[in-house]
This record gives sequence, structure tokens and C-alpha cells, in this order.
Amino acid sequence: MFAAGAGAENKAPSPASFFDLQAKDKRHKEVNMSDYTGKVILVVNVASKCGFTSQYKELEELYQKYKDRGLVIIGFPCNQFGKQEPGTMEEIESFCQVNYGVSFPLMDKIDVNGSQEDPVYTFLKSQKAGLLGLTRIKWNFEKFLVSKDGVVYGRYSSATNPSSLAEDIERLLDHA
Repeated sequence: MFAAGAGAENKAPSPASFFDLQAKDKRHKEVNMSDYTGKVILVVNVASKCGFTSQYKELEELYQKYKDRGLVIIGFPCNQFGKQEPGTMEEIESFCQVNYGVSFPLMDKIDVNGSQEDPVYTFLKSQKAGLLGLTRIKWNFEKFLVSKDGVVYGRYSSATNPSSLAEDIERLLDHA
């Protein structure tokens, strides 16, 4: 497994699948992404003081609509963009619950770019580049859709409304 927070000096082989990774949950406990094998995963770097924060509403709606069919949404709070996620995990969790009724998993706050970049994001970005082939995450609420077999299917900009991903999510849920 590839643990979150491993530094660049770690020369372990690259993971073959999203399910080869680990990350810390909001209580700082290691979670194996292999726990989600066979599920369609939507990974989003989130922030509670961002112009895109209202996307939490659509993310939760997608989660409620498709969770029983195998969709998991995983939110990774990140404070790298305009310091728009300054709170503690308890504050973030409370904000998401009170304002948007978020029930999908929130992980520990991470970096998605730079020397302290979480290995989950290193993997996601290596699998799907953004606009013009750039790999760097540009802002909060960038989204990655991962298929049931751990392959990164798509990458979507912050400006992409979560509800517009429904067709791609259904396609992956219906694929055996």
C-alpha cells in the first residue's frame, strides 16, 4: 500500500490502481482505498470558504442518488488555494453537516500539489492530466472519477457542476 504523506524521497513503485493507495480519514486513521474495490469513486478536493463551496449540495445529492448502486464520493479538504479551508477537521465536518448535510466520507486535510502532496493526488494527476496537459490541481473542487477497477476515468475542473457528471457516473456504475 502507498501511505498518505509519504515524501518525495520514497522510491516505492508507483501504484497500479487507485485501490493500491491509502489515506487518512477525518479522525487520522489509515483507510485502504482497496476498501472501495468494486465501487465507482468520485474524489474531490474541497474547501468551506470557496466560491465553489455550494457544490457540496450537488455532491451530496449525487451521493444520495447513487450510493446504493455503488458510488462513493470522497472529499479531501485542502487549504492550498487562497487559504479557503483553514479550520480543524472537527470544524470542517460540522460546517459540511450543518450547511449541506454531507454524509459522504471526508478525509484528513491534505496538500494536493507540491512537496507535501498526498500520494492519492500524485496518482490521480499522473493518470489524468488537466487542460493543456497540465497535471497541477488548479483550485478547490477539482474532481476525479475512478472506475470500479481503480482506473481514473475522468478529470473535471472546479467549474464543472457535480450534477453534470451523472451520465459518466451511470456509465461506470452500469459497466460490469
